[in-house]
Amino acid sequence: MELNRPIVLSIAGFDPCAGAGILADIKTFEQHKVYGLGINTAQTLQTENDFISIKWEAENDILKALETMLDHYDVKAVKIGIVENIGTLQNIVYFIHQKNAAIKIVVDTVIKSSSGFDFWDGAMNEELLLGTLSKVFLLTPNYNEVLQLMPSANAKESAKKLSTYCHVLLKGGHNKEALGVDYVYTANNMETLQGNTEGMYAKHGSGCVLSAAITANLALGFEVVDACSNAKKHIEQFLSSNKNLLGYHHV
Repeated sequence: MELNRPIVLSIAGFDPCAGAGILADIKTFEQHKVYGLGINTAQTLQTENDFISIKWEAENDILKALETMLDHYDVKAVKIGIVENIGTLQNIVYFIHQKNAAIKIVVDTVIKSSSGFDFWDGAMNEELLLGTLSKVFLLTPNYNEVLQLMPSANAKESAKKLSTYCHVLLKGGHNKEALGVDYVYTANNMETLQGNTEGMYAKHGSGCVLSAAITANLALGFEVVDACSNAKKHIEQFLSSNKNLLGYHHV
């Protein structure tokens, strides 16, 4: 099947309040005029304030759905959100890469929810992680997540180490020294993306929206730094859309 828009795929959890996960990703894809597909990794029960429960989808079911989508559609880019553990992430990434190594994979490392729920089950396996990242196009951790993925003296040092395996967008929402300033690390370079914090309000699912916007931009043909820069402008519109924790995608 051919569509006149690039096709992108979100592999993420279902959030019934639609602030995060697949529903937020699909809304973001529509705003960028790409066609979004979705595969569910978990059924969550949450609001913008509280995380209540989660029921993980079986890995085999996720991979079966992935096989069906990739066989039927010409997917240009994939965004991966919450997964049960690093092993599941590895198997999803390897499956995509085996099917079509040209697909750009964006991994949004959602290790803990904004309300404090831990998603990843089990200890971090560095060898497994780095092998997986070698087949990923872009990783989008915040300052807390990057230190969990690659412990070091500071977040920037961790991001630089990880960038030898894939591109890294180090998000600045948790950087008290330079709030809202992001850094794009590639194998041989680092670009600073200045942020606008005036009139911005915290939003449930903002990380999901940002990574989905980057995925859409990559599918539209933008290079990694431009894709991140364009997505940053989009997320700033989202953050300034209202004063509540649930943002508007179209104002």
